[in-house]
Amino acid sequence: MKATKNKTSVIYGDDLPITAHQKKTILHNCNFEMDIKDEWVQWVTGDVKQTSLRSLTQAQAVKIICQQTGANPIRVQNPDGVQEPNWGLFDKDNRQHLTLLAYMRTAQWTTPNGKHGEVADIERLSDWLKSDKSPINKPLKKMQPWEVSKIIEAFKGIVKSKYK
Repeated sequence: MKATKNKTSVIYGDDLPITAHQKKTILHNCNFEMDIKDEWVQWVTGDVKQTSLRSLTQAQAVKIICQQTGANPIRVQNPDGVQEPNWGLFDKDNRQHLTLLAYMRTAQWTTPNGKHGEVADIERLSDWLKSDKSPINKPLKKMQPWEVSKIIEAFKGIVKSKYK
């Protein structure tokens, strides 16, 4: 009997370098035309001097591939097998989103991660945002600042109840 390998889940991060597969996919979608590839890199980085795929992060590569294919690969699969969007995706440049991540870690809403040890459990946040327990039921990235403030206040309550 032959042992089988379990496929590990892929985590796309803003701090992780682009993978070889992502490079090949982007080039293939550009028909291996370097001028087109350069434009995609410039578009995603916002820098006209950037042209190398090596300088991209995995999250930037996913953004390019989504635009090229019209797909949205960042999805969570629930037990029914139905694909649902992840409402917990956050903007790393938004201070309120980072504050929320800090409260999630304080409330021990974390999940193991090979590279970083433990990270905030974004899937759990997504499920919570969709539930009746959340004061605002919409994706985090689509919330207005006052709505994110309500979510942060709710997490302050979660932290208080956790450490009574």
